[in-house]
Amino acid sequence: QVQLVESGGGLVQAGGSLRLSCAASGHIFSSYVMGWFRQAPGKGREFLIGISRSGDSTYYADSVKGRFTISRDNAKNTVYLQMNSLEPEDTAVYYCAAAPKYGSSRYSDYNYWGQGTQVTVSS
Repeated sequence: QVQLVESGGGLVQAGGSLRLSCAASGHIFSSYVMGWFRQAPGKGREFLIGISRSGDSTYYADSVKGRFTISRDNAKNTVYLQMNSLEPEDTAVYYCAAAPKYGSSRYSDYNYWGQGTQVTVSS
C-alpha cells in the first residue's frame, strides 16, 4: 500500500505559477513511477505528466508541454509538479498517483491515488 497526500493548491492569477507537492508513505516510494492528473468540473481525469522511478526521465501530455515540469525527491518520498504560465483552463482538482510501469498515462495504469488538491486560476 502507498498513501499519497497532495498539497500546495490554491488560487492564482492567470500567468502565475504554483508548485504542488505529493508526499508518499507506506511501500517503497522509489519503486513506483509517479504521475500527475487533473480533473476539471464535468470532465474526465486527464493525464498530465509522469516521472521515472529514479527521476531521470519524464513524459508528458501535449497540453502541458513547456509549462509544467515534474520532479521527485526519493529521500523525502515526495514528487512535485511545477506549473508555470497558468491559464483559467488549468482550473481543476490535481491528483498524484503511483504506477508500476514507466510511460503509464491511463487512469487504469495507476494503482494508488491521492485525495486531490484544488487549483483555481483566475482571469
